[in-house]
Amino acid sequence: MADVVAGRTGSRGRIDKRQAILDAAFPVFARRGYAEAGVQEIAEEAGVAKPTVYSHFGDKENLFRAAMASAADAVLADNLAVIERLRDPGEDLHAALEEVAYRMLQVCCGERSLALRWLTYAQVARFPDLIDVVQGRTAKGLGEALADRLARLSLSGRLCPCDPARAAEQLLALLTGPMEARSGLGTRKVPAAEARAVAEAAVDTFLKAYGTPAGRGRP
Repeated sequence: MADVVAGRTGSRGRIDKRQAILDAAFPVFARRGYAEAGVQEIAEEAGVAKPTVYSHFGDKENLFRAAMASAADAVLADNLAVIERLRDPGEDLHAALEEVAYRMLQVCCGERSLALRWLTYAQVARFPDLIDVVQGRTAKGLGEALADRLARLSLSGRLCPCDPARAAEQLLALLTGPMEARSGLGTRKVPAAEARAVAEAAVDTFLKAYGTPAGRGRP
């Protein structure tokens, strides 16, 4: 029994070290860029020895790929937590959608999301599959989860009958399109009031297409 417990403890410790390395690696890559980021600096920030980094990831390239995937998963988790609000939107669906839209924009404009986009674009020549990896863990996952929530709202009569995947895609486009322009593709900070206005306009347009009298919540 003691050997089993020790084995589990050792496995847990290895997982914890791996995550600590990933948590340290992404900010270093974001700060330095791929070429200038050093494994030694990452090891120091993670509180592990440099050989430990190599034992987990093999080389810097694999570490970068894993750090990007981990950061993308974290961004998706933040967005999924936001759209949980639509599980029980309350009587005013319009207000609930506006709040969800605004909070998704906050995630989109957060430091981790911006760094993830910058690193993806900057390294696409070296890592041509990186866009698919990141988008598959962020935009695709978010679109699927949002589509599920919109489908439930449609079935309950609070949205018109629709293709939920297309509706989710259109709502996200109404949000991200204007923010891309206002932020200069993520290079400028967008004031909260402006982001709120984008969210309100997106939801207004979305509900003109998909809203029902029972679901709009306002005249």
